[in-house]
Amino acid sequence: MSVAEVVPSPAQPPDGVGDAAAEPVVGKLAAQVARRIETDIIGRGWPVGESLGSEPELRERYGVSRSVLREAVRLVEHHQVARMRRGPNGGLFIAAPDAGPAARAMVIYLEYVGTSVDDLMQARRLLEPLAAGLAATRVTEKGIELVRVTRDADTTSSDSSGDSVEDLHLILGELSANPVLQLFIDVLIRLTTRYAAGPQHAPQSAYRKARAEARRYHADIAEAVIAGDAGRAEARLAEYLDGVLTWMRSNRRSGARSEETITHRPADQDPRAKLAEVVAGALRDDIVAAGWPVGTVIGSESDLLERYGISRAVLREAVRLLEYHSVASMRRGPGGGLVVGIPDPQASIDTMALYLEYRKVTAQDLLSVREAVELGLITRVTARSDDPAIAAQLEAAIRWGSEWPDDDPARSDLFHTELAGLAGNPVLALFLRILTELWHRHAAGRRPTDRTAATATVEHVHRRIAEAVLAGDDGLARHRLRRHLEALTEWWH
Repeated sequence: MSVAEVVPSPAQPPDGVGDAAAEPVVGKLAAQVARRIETDIIGRGWPVGESLGSEPELRERYGVSRSVLREAVRLVEHHQVARMRRGPNGGLFIAAPDAGPAARAMVIYLEYVGTSVDDLMQARRLLEPLAAGLAATRVTEKGIELVRVTRDADTTSSDSSGDSVEDLHLILGELSANPVLQLFIDVLIRLTTRYAAGPQHAPQSAYRKARAEARRYHADIAEAVIAGDAGRAEARLAEYLDGVLTWMRSNRRSGARSEETITHRPADQDPRAKLAEVVAGALRDDIVAAGWPVGTVIGSESDLLERYGISRAVLREAVRLLEYHSVASMRRGPGGGLVVGIPDPQASIDTMALYLEYRKVTAQDLLSVREAVELGLITRVTARSDDPAIAAQLEAAIRWGSEWPDDDPARSDLFHTELAGLAGNPVLALFLRILTELWHRHAAGRRPTDRTAATATVEHVHRRIAEAVLAGDDGLARHRLRRHLEALTEWWH
């Protein structure tokens, strides 16, 4: 299985395909202008509230038409990097991004591609103990108070309420002081809450016993963090997650597959969300509940206006959000309406990478998470080293760096994303794409002087990692990959 089958990248048309039509040209140029605006914001240090200029000033600065600029601004607004304010003293104002909408879209996407409980729990098992260890090392007195309040809320909550079951895990992500870990754990917890295997699918006595056990583990983890005992915090959290996986496996619905996939629950909504965002979320939930019938019309514009009791302007903004994530699109004319599409995670990936730029992620933040993700992936691939397809796919990925165009942003990353695809975990594959997108955005313009030599060096390192994988030598493969990632991170500065 290639990475395209796990987390497909958006298809890129050959050069010149859109030359005959204005819309593709506008879209391509607008995307380039949006990237320039975002790069300018990062270069300024992300001064929230500052104006980048009026629409005429921006058109002149970037040398584009009104239609191109407005489409670029729409992309920037989708990424929550800036907002256009109309009227006197208006302009494009730098915003503080919120990762919530993109996180919700990622969770829906992971449901669509068939994320299993094992996929989810493998990702949690790799990342959450790391967060617990960092939290124990870095906890302050304010953090200790937060841990105690969260622990006490879990202890006093009723068995019928699961609201606070995972709160401690979110707090540990926050206290790790690593924005990447905090973001990924947020997505993992959202995904876990959508797995419908709670008390309604198990005897009440068994559920109460499991909740009591969870409370004991959470109390132990909290005490280890407060005491600064990183090793114990990591170990107890890992044991807890192993128990959660066992619970999920043993409480499947009858007739479920051995690796049951995440099942639908209504998406959580930020109370601060705009009405269009709430409607877009409701439409996504309806699509998921219907089994994601690609190509099906789920309602005409007039049907949807009546169903949700909203204005045409709100509906159209909600549809634009769905179109941005390729969840659905509006087809005009007889027999038209909102047509279900195949979701694409790229919009969320872009937003997440920019959000992490805003959070000022450091090289060490990135390295610790990327190591955890990729070392977990490579172990899974090495375990399948006798599969003949693996050698061919890795060889093609190794050659990509020297055979494909210099302007292909994925040319140096394909080997890593191919490993993710071969491992078959869509959660980790998606996380890796966010990390590599963040790398590209941060390192833009920082290219080695001798690119031919740099490409040859990377190809040699990738080949050495692949040799260890194909030999079934997990320890050596992990060693070589770790050294490679450490060397790559030096370019971050």
